[in-house]
Amino acid sequence: MFKTKLSESRAWGEFYTLKLMHRHIGAIAVLILISLLSSLSGTPDRHTISNCWEGFLWGLADPVISLDCLIGILAIGLLSSAFVRGAAIAGGFVFAAVLGIIIHLFQLNFPGTEIAIAISTIVFGTMLMIPNQPNFIILALMGVSAGLFQGYANAESIIGAEIIPIIAYILGITLTLFVVAMSAREIGTAMGMGEINRILPWKISIAGFAFCAIGIVFLRNSII
Repeated sequence: MFKTKLSESRAWGEFYTLKLMHRHIGAIAVLILISLLSSLSGTPDRHTISNCWEGFLWGLADPVISLDCLIGILAIGLLSSAFVRGAAIAGGFVFAAVLGIIIHLFQLNFPGTEIAIAISTIVFGTMLMIPNQPNFIILALMGVSAGLFQGYANAESIIGAEIIPIIAYILGITLTLFVVAMSAREIGTAMGMGEINRILPWKISIAGFAFCAIGIVFLRNSII
C-alpha cells in the first residue's frame, strides 16, 4: 500500500515537472518568434523613451527583440542548469548586464560589442554540444563577460533619456533577463543537464548547434 502511494506520488511529480517544462518551452518559443518577427520587421535599435512607462516596456522588450541577445540569455540559462548552484551564474549574468548599461551611460567605450556578443553565443552553443560539463568558475566568468557586453549593447536605447525612465528601463530589462534565464535553467534541469555522469540530451545538443549557427551569422554580419 505504501509503495503504491509512493509510486503514485512520484508519477504525479514527474507529470507536474513535465507539464511545467512544456510551459517554459512554450513561453520561450513565443519569445523567439517575437524576436524573429521583430528582426524581419526591422524594429529600430534606438527608441524614443520619454517617460517611465515607455522605459519599463522597452526594458522588457529589448532582450527579446534582439535575437543574438535572446540566444545568449537562453544559452547561459541552460548551461547554468548543469550545476547545483547554477542560479548564481544566471544571476551574475543579469547583474553584469545591468552594470553594462551603467557603463554605457557613463560613456565608457566598449569596442566591438556586437562581435563580442556573437562570439559568446558561438562559445555557449559549443558548450551545449559537448558532453562534458564546463567548469563552474570559467562559465561564471564567461557569463559575466557576456552580460556586460549585452547590457552595453541594450543601453543604446536609452542614451539621452531622463533618470526616471532609465531606472524604469533597468527594472524592466532585469525582470526579462532573470525570467528568461531561470526558465531556460528549469528546462535544462528537467532534461537532465544536472545529472551526474549524464549523457547530454540530444535536444540540448540541437539547441547548441542552432545557437552556434545563429552566432556565426551575427558574427559575419558584424564583421562585414
